[in-house]
Amino acid sequence: MRRTALVTGGTRGLGKAICISLQAAGHQVAAVYHKNTDAARTFAEASSIPVFRWDVADFEACRTGIAQVERELGPVDILVNNAGISSDTVLHRMTPEQWWRVINTNLGSMFNMSRNVVEGMRERGFGRIVNISSVNGQKGQFGQTNYAAAKAGILGFTKALALEGARKNVTVNAITPGYCDTDMVAAVPNEVMQAIIASIPIGRLGTPADIGRMVAFLADDDAGFITGATIAVNGGQYMA
Repeated sequence: MRRTALVTGGTRGLGKAICISLQAAGHQVAAVYHKNTDAARTFAEASSIPVFRWDVADFEACRTGIAQVERELGPVDILVNNAGISSDTVLHRMTPEQWWRVINTNLGSMFNMSRNVVEGMRERGFGRIVNISSVNGQKGQFGQTNYAAAKAGILGFTKALALEGARKNVTVNAITPGYCDTDMVAAVPNEVMQAIIASIPIGRLGTPADIGRMVAFLADDDAGFITGATIAVNGGQYMA
C-alpha cells in the first residue's frame, strides 16, 4: 500500500539510500535536510523526491515542518529518524557544546520528530517508526562518548515507544548500522579504515543500500508483528 514516508537526514548517505528504497517500495517520500542545500537540490532533481529544510534539534521547527509535509503530501504514516552528526574527542577534552550538539541532534530529534507524528498514527491505527542508531551505541567507541550515548539512548527510546504504540498498530524499531561506505566514514584515516574492515567478519564496509532495504522491510504493512526490535546490520562486527 502506498503511504507517505518522512526521512530525516534524507538527502545524503544512509538517508538518501533509505529514501530511494522507500520510493522503490511504492511510497510517497519526503526528505528532510538542514545545511547542505546543494546536495539536497541535486538529490531532489535526480530522484523527484521533495525535500524540506529544518533543524531536527528544534522542536518547533519539526512541528512546523511536519505540518507542511502533511499539507502537501498527506499524513505521515512512516517516519525514519536518520539524521545524525558526530563531534569526536575524548571526554576529558570535550566541550559542553560538543556534547549537547550531538545529544540534541541525534537523540533529541527522536522526541522532536516522533512527538509530532505519533498522535496522528495512533488515531489512524497505523504507523511505522524506524530509528537509525549505530553499532557504536551498542559497543561504545573511543572518542565518542557523546555519539555513543545518544545512539544507545535511541535503543531505550525505541523500546518504550514500541510498548506505547503496539495496541494502536504503531510499530517502532531500531536499526544499528555498522560502518558503511558514506562520506562520514570516508573521512576516517586509511590506516584506521583498514583496521575497521579487518574487524568485520564479512570483510567489507556496508553499503547505504543495505540499510535502505532493511528500513523498507520494517516500514512495510506486512512487518506489523515486529516492534521494539534492535536489528543489527553490521556484517557481523558486533553480535549482541
